[in-house]
Amino acid sequence: MTAESTIVVIDDNSGVRRSLRALLESSNYAVADYASAKSFLADGPRGDCLIVDVRMPEMSGLELQEELVRRGSTVPVIVVTGHADVPVAVHAMKAGAFDLIEKPFDDRALLESIRRALTTGRLTRNNAAEAKVADEKSDC
Repeated sequence: MTAESTIVVIDDNSGVRRSLRALLESSNYAVADYASAKSFLADGPRGDCLIVDVRMPEMSGLELQEELVRRGSTVPVIVVTGHADVPVAVHAMKAGAFDLIEKPFDDRALLESIRRALTTGRLTRNNAAEAKVADEKSDC
């Protein structure tokens, strides 16, 4: 059986990465994980959905999210944090986060958020591809 989508986990806590990997792989997702936002960016951003921790050294999850927006990424980002407050939630959502989930999270709620994010991501990519084709045809 092949994985349906690749979920990228970016969290400096190795235990969280291991736990999420086990959950996601048992749900038939391919998983890539990174201990830092900078290592993810250095590897060349990829994946169908990102799960990003807010508090990480060097570059926070919110800073990573902003960098991805600057780069034109349309990959849905689910922000997870053990330190949620209103300003963090507002910042994440204004920057385009698909969802914000507080740690410890319910596995079913996270999987449902991922499922919705993947559906939205596919629609966004399809719409962008159709718009590109329409633009190319109008240039002819």
